[in-house]
Amino acid sequence: MRRNLQPESVGDCVCEGQFRAMWRGGGGGGGAEGEGEDGGGGGGSREVVPNAVAAVATSVYTGGIAPTGALEADAASFGTEEAGYEYLDHTADIQLHSWGRSIEESIEQVVVAMFGYMTELDKVDEDETQMQEFEIEGHDLISLLYNLMDEFLFRFVTEPFVVCRRVKILELDREAFKIRVQGFGEVFDLAKHPQGTEVKAITYSNMQIHHDKPRKDVYVIVDI
Repeated sequence: MRRNLQPESVGDCVCEGQFRAMWRGGGGGGGAEGEGEDGGGGGGSREVVPNAVAAVATSVYTGGIAPTGALEADAASFGTEEAGYEYLDHTADIQLHSWGRSIEESIEQVVVAMFGYMTELDKVDEDETQMQEFEIEGHDLISLLYNLMDEFLFRFVTEPFVVCRRVKILELDREAFKIRVQGFGEVFDLAKHPQGTEVKAITYSNMQIHHDKPRKDVYVIVDI
């Protein structure tokens, strides 16, 4: 759940407000059975990232979220396609769309997509000493996804500011709505990691998890 952080430091801890100041000082930009609300995002600008590694300058659909028919066509042909993610334009925000062969894979990808919007993940190494492992709970899959992404964002904007290039779900309990996860990356360093656009918060707006087709799709709008 989102913490109510104060902008000042407490002891040796550098809190969220100081991180925001550091970030902005760096000159970066600020600004179907499914669960969640129906409907789609706006805009059509996309960056597709297969398997969370390399950005591909291409468009799959031309206008926001793919219509239901397009999603079904994708699902029908989904076999050897790698998991991945893309960014969809949305009024004043950005929509993350991820996919995979399982809900676990799709959730892993959408978390990586969030980090990929804030920096170039091919510049991020995996430091074993900064591996993040934790468990999150929710009251349904949507709240579980929200709480998971919120926790990763919290760990990014508070000391030690870890940016993850890879996420691994160790366990997903769909009855008790618990998830145990690991994140692999390193401490964010403006001297090493190019500054993308700051993600200010995760939102529930139009959050969707589609899990009744061979391809599992996840949509999350983040506040930038």
